[in-house]
Amino acid sequence: MRVGCPKEIKNHEYRVGLTPGAVREYVAHGHDVIVETKAGMGIDADDAAYQAAGAQIVGSAREIFERSDMVVKVKEPQPSEWAQLRDGQLLYTYLHLAPDPEQTKGLLASGCTAVAYETVTDDRGGLPLLAPMSEVAGRLAIQAGATSLQKANGGRGILLGGVPGVLPAKITIIGGGVVGLNSAKMAVGLGADVTILDRSLPRLRQLDDVFGGRVHTRYSTIEALEEEVFSADVVIGAVLIPGAAAPKLVTREMLSGMKNGSVIVDVAIDQGGCFETSHATTHADPTYVVDGVIHYCVANMPGAVPITSAHALNNATLQYGLLLADKGLKAIAEDRHLRAGLNVHKGRITSRPVADALGYELADLDQVLKVA
Repeated sequence: MRVGCPKEIKNHEYRVGLTPGAVREYVAHGHDVIVETKAGMGIDADDAAYQAAGAQIVGSAREIFERSDMVVKVKEPQPSEWAQLRDGQLLYTYLHLAPDPEQTKGLLASGCTAVAYETVTDDRGGLPLLAPMSEVAGRLAIQAGATSLQKANGGRGILLGGVPGVLPAKITIIGGGVVGLNSAKMAVGLGADVTILDRSLPRLRQLDDVFGGRVHTRYSTIEALEEEVFSADVVIGAVLIPGAAAPKLVTREMLSGMKNGSVIVDVAIDQGGCFETSHATTHADPTYVVDGVIHYCVANMPGAVPITSAHALNNATLQYGLLLADKGLKAIAEDRHLRAGLNVHKGRITSRPVADALGYELADLDQVLKVA
C-alpha cells in the first residue's frame, strides 16, 4: 500500500501524522511512504530524516492525496483536504465528527473510508489513540489556566500554588477520566486546592486512592457542580462521551455566579465543549471573555508541544495503522477495535454516536464491509 502523510494546515498545528521512526516501520512492512516536504519541521524532523527512514518526499499535499491509498494525519481534514479525498481511500486521523456537520458532509461526499483515532478501542474498554493526547491536554490545561489567571492576562491575579500564609488557587475539574487525572496531577504538583467531579463512584474511589487524600472528590450533581464552579478560580472541562458531542454542563446563567477574572479551560472543545459559552479558539488567539470569565478553548492544545505530542501519538497509532496498511478493509472487518474506529465508509455513517448527534441513518457495519 502507498501511505501518505501531508503537512498539517490547521492554525498553529505543528504535529505530524508520521514521525521518521513510524515511517521506518511502514517501510519495513513493505509499504511505500510519501511525505509532504517540511511536514515534520514542527518536530525538528527535516526531509533528510524522512528520506533516511525510507520515505519519498513530494512537493505538495495535492500529490499526497492523489497518490496515496491511505492518508495518515493528526487533525481532522480541513475543507481543502476533504475535497481531495476520493472513493476507496483510507483516512486515518482524529475526526471529532459529532459537533462538525460540515466536515461530516465532506467526508461522506468523498466516498472515503475514515477511521477516527478517538473512537478506536482496546481490550479494557479504553480509547488508546485518544489517551496520549488527553494526557498532554490535561497537563497543558493547568499551565493554560495558571497563565490566564495572571493579572496582566486579565485574570484574578492568583498564584496557583499560593505561598506560605496565602491560600492557593482553587481548581475544579469536571470529569475524572484521563484528562481530569492528568490535570489533577499537575495542579496538585503546583500546590493548588483541587476538586474533581464525576458521576462514577468507582472512578472517584480510584482517584481518592491515587491521590491519597490530596484532592477532593465529589459526585457530580447540578448542586455540586454549581457550588464548585462558583468557588473556583480555574474550571477544567474534562468531560468525554466517546464519539459523541460533549454535554453542556456549565450554562451561560452559571457564569454570573463565577468570580470575575476566573478561568475556564474547555478541553472538551474538540467534541463541541462542555460549557455553553465555549467556542473553538486557536493558539494564535487562545482566549476570550464572557461575563468577566476568561475562556481558553484551543481545539488542538497538544499542538503547542509537538515534539512531545507527535511522538506520543505515533507510539499509540502505529500498531493500528500498520494493521490498516497491511490488510486494508479486512483489518477493520477482523479487528473489533478498528471497527469501533470506523466512522465513515463509502458515503455512510458507521458510528452510532455520530449518527445520533447529526441525524444520519446508521449503516450496518457488517453489511457495508461485506458489500465493499
